Amino acid sequence: MATEVSGRYAGRERGHERRLSETKPSFMTTEFYAMIAAIVGTIIAGESNNNWDDRWVWQVVGAIAIGYMLSRGLAKSGSLDHNDRG
Repeated sequence: MATEVSGRYAGRERGHERRLSETKPSFMTTEFYAMIAAIVGTIIAGESNNNWDDRWVWQVVGAIAIGYMLSRGLAKSGSLDHNDRG
């Protein structure tokens, strides 16, 4: 017997338990679009502000990207994927 959970089936199917992924793909999250907006905003602000050095702008862009990657890693660290068969 299987129960429907948000469009997917969980439970036992043919003697195997299906595990659902706990996190969405990165491009479907609000954080991804917030990161893109922050990077674009930082680059635009860096181009329009003569006091900001290009190196500093790219360091901030790198810090935003690293922060996003760390947050995604933490979000996915405890989640199981559909392909896990262990």
